[in-house]
Amino acid sequence: MKSGVVKWFNNAKGYGFILSDDENKDVFAHYSSIDMDGYRTLRAGQCVAFEAIDGPKGLHAMSIRVLEEVTLTGVPNEQVEEQKDTSPEPAQAAAEQPDTEAQS
Repeated sequence: MKSGVVKWFNNAKGYGFILSDDENKDVFAHYSSIDMDGYRTLRAGQCVAFEAIDGPKGLHAMSIRVLEEVTLTGVPNEQVEEQKDTSPEPAQAAAEQPDTEAQS
């Protein structure tokens, strides 16, 4: 099984291209070859695994599986979870501060 990164994918047309890690070549990706439940789509920057076959116009990706989900910022979801702000909510922070007006 090969791996690569989604270069682009057009939902309206149902296809796009994956940049293969080992051959540094573009591989055609059709929505019907994506292994996932629900709406089958890919996003630019996603890491994927796939089988490659020779097609009439070049390599075609088959059995495409997403390996790592990427957010709009380009950071993997696991890293986003780790970086979430742990500061208290604004209402909680205000309740913890002493009331300076009452002391005047």
